[in-house]
Amino acid sequence: MPVRNTGTTLHCPSFRDWRPDTNLGAFFIAEPSIRHNMTEIYPVSFLRWVLMQTRRIAVVAMSLNVVRPSYFVGRYLAPKQFDVVPVNPVHAGKIVFTQTGAATLSDIDGDVDMVDFFYLSDHVPPIVEDAPSSLPNPRTVWMQIGVSNAGAADLVRSRGVNLIMNRRPEIEYQRLCGETRMVWFRTGVTSSKL
Repeated sequence: MPVRNTGTTLHCPSFRDWRPDTNLGAFFIAEPSIRHNMTEIYPVSFLRWVLMQTRRIAVVAMSLNVVRPSYFVGRYLAPKQFDVVPVNPVHAGKIVFTQTGAATLSDIDGDVDMVDFFYLSDHVPPIVEDAPSSLPNPRTVWMQIGVSNAGAADLVRSRGVNLIMNRRPEIEYQRLCGETRMVWFRTGVTSSKL
């Protein structure tokens, strides 16, 4: 079913009547038994809950180059009722997706629900350490595909903030809303079947 704008604050039709099966509490902590090589398994209910709770996303290291994944994430999520704030010193002060770009997290006006990282894994810990003083109430820290850092993960979880690593929010949104056929994914498999 294609996504349509229903005039509500819900993201897609599959979220309309969804309620968590159990009380997820303030955050989800992956059990150590399912942590393997920094690839964590996140229940669909948790991912859906995080996306439902998110309205404003700070995309750290966002590029304005249209072929970069960081730009595509913002371009895809902005029309889906998310406020996407680009965080990049090069683009500070520019209006992108109706939001003013910021040089750092501390330069963002207002609260942010999610901080989405496009940095290399080694560059994430200093920003995560500084985030509480820059952003007092983030609900989620999201690290993109290929970005995972055990030290930063432990620090985020110790502060009671949701953490998702090695995933992209627009891919999870598409998967949960049934939109994965609407974009091209490089799977390494050539097929004439759609």
